[in-house]
Amino acid sequence: MRKIILPGGAGLVGQNLVARLKAKGYTDIIVLDKHRANLTVLKHVQPDITAVYADLAETGDWQHHFEDAEVVVMLQAQIGGNDYKEFVRNNLDSTGLILDAIKHYKVPYLVHISSSVVESKAADFYTNTKKDQEKMVLESGISCPVLRPTLMFGWFDRKHLGWLSRFMKKIPVFPIPGHGRYMRQPLYVGDFCNIIISCIENKVHDGIYNISGHEKVDYIDIIRQIKLATKCRTPIVRIPYALFYALLWVWSLFDKNPPFTTQQLAALSTKDEFEVIDWPGIFGVPYTPFQQAIDETFNNPQYSEVVLEF
Repeated sequence: MRKIILPGGAGLVGQNLVARLKAKGYTDIIVLDKHRANLTVLKHVQPDITAVYADLAETGDWQHHFEDAEVVVMLQAQIGGNDYKEFVRNNLDSTGLILDAIKHYKVPYLVHISSSVVESKAADFYTNTKKDQEKMVLESGISCPVLRPTLMFGWFDRKHLGWLSRFMKKIPVFPIPGHGRYMRQPLYVGDFCNIIISCIENKVHDGIYNISGHEKVDYIDIIRQIKLATKCRTPIVRIPYALFYALLWVWSLFDKNPPFTTQQLAALSTKDEFEVIDWPGIFGVPYTPFQQAIDETFNNPQYSEVVLEF
């Protein structure tokens, strides 16, 4: 019956985490988020939890929800976009206010969701602010586990593989930048949520954990797996990297919040390889093989229309 607060809990991790927490018997779950579409989906799928619209970068009534809370899982993050101020607001300003609320209400347990990009060679808005965010948490004096996941995918995936699968169905050809051999270490969000629950139930207090997918998969092979799993017939076509970059730049002129930016393209082509630890042994969470996880994401009978269209 622990009261659990999920700032930013209407996104990819939060939607999946709520479902798995409920399956474990947790009922007092508070989600704080300012993405109205995501909150609408969450309320539709999980009508019996408390889902609150809240701009976490500004003080407000949302802070009172931390009273009597036993667990906070800090999930809020600005991932994409071209406005640096939005990254500062949603990754840094919000974190400062959440940490203040945790201290004020003496919440005994925090799990911070960082990112593998804090060890990346990339230097984009997301990477830089996530590095600063993690530093804020570590210097706050609040004892907590820091989890650094790699590229995640699964149900309710708006930004990553889920968006790519929908994009693939809408266009005559699917473009791949350059050779497409950009190594990724994709992580199934179901596994990551089970790690978070393991932290909560076993009170893992200190340490930084690099939660990387255990398989190295090139970007072009990820796209091929999505095509196979969704039975999509759209041909996959390589185009020159410079042309791909130019097309994204033009797109950004007409879309203030594009789903994929030139900075994210540069990060995709950065040659990063992240540490793989024995997180199945550390947290007691079995690893789901990539192909099986892709199949569960797109072909599970429970994968309802509302999830597919999310």
